[in-house]
Amino acid sequence: MNRFQFVEDHQQRFGVKRLCRVLGVARSSFYHWKATAAARAARKADDAALAARIRTVHADFDGTYGVPRITAELRDRGERVNHKRIARVMRGIGLQGLRLRRRQRTTIPDPAAAKAPDLIGRDFTAPAPNLRYVGDITYLPVGERGFLYLATVLDLHSRRLAGWAIADHMRTDLVLDALAAAQRTRGSLAGAILHTDHGAQYTSRAFAAACRAAGVRQSMSAVGSSADNAAAESFNATFKRETLQGRRAFTDEREGRLTAFRWLHRYNTVRRHSRLGQRSPIAYEKTLRPTSTTLASAA
Repeated sequence: MNRFQFVEDHQQRFGVKRLCRVLGVARSSFYHWKATAAARAARKADDAALAARIRTVHADFDGTYGVPRITAELRDRGERVNHKRIARVMRGIGLQGLRLRRRQRTTIPDPAAAKAPDLIGRDFTAPAPNLRYVGDITYLPVGERGFLYLATVLDLHSRRLAGWAIADHMRTDLVLDALAAAQRTRGSLAGAILHTDHGAQYTSRAFAAACRAAGVRQSMSAVGSSADNAAAESFNATFKRETLQGRRAFTDEREGRLTAFRWLHRYNTVRRHSRLGQRSPIAYEKTLRPTSTTLASAA
């Protein structure tokens, strides 16, 4: 119990002066505490109301949002609130966003395949959309031993997922479908750079031919260096963290596909990105020029 509350509860029997002396508190402090009781009660009620709104946002985004994104979401809903207060209230009610976990590598290089030069050099930025992309493959564990595989093409300026494909295999067709989806989203990829790892799918003749036909320049990271494709690695880790949410695997292939589709759509249209001023990729692109919200996919 608060010492001041103890004095308040027992002052009629023992007196304020005596109780304060025994408890080691100043009488002036007790009277200040008493005078500000109404204000504290009002703040407590305000915090309780804010906590309810935070819980709503947290639930709306499947428990994935932390302090920065919840703050941005509430501000967009007309709430004038400080991120420090959001952090304090979230600690008080035991809420937090999901935290990143390490992913396993899926890159299987082909030693005999031709390699493209590194045109990115770990600079994962671009001055405008549709200039520089990163591509990668990640796995989705399904059931006891099964897997689905997701190939993505991510714009380095807006972090928009321009194209993706999902399948139960890692053949070259998977990355070809993702590239084709990106072409449909953008209309043209002519002159753009696509940076990938040295996986056999990306070093294949079929993929090189598809890039040439699309006017895309291939770029490749160093063998065995995840940092050389960090933007794609980060996207994959976030995707798996927020869809699996601590589970070892999806229940079955249908759940895996549906969950992936839902998250990938929300990523482009709703999910806030810290690099974009807490806006979604498509919302960010709309501040640059009108653009379609359609996400081309190949599943």
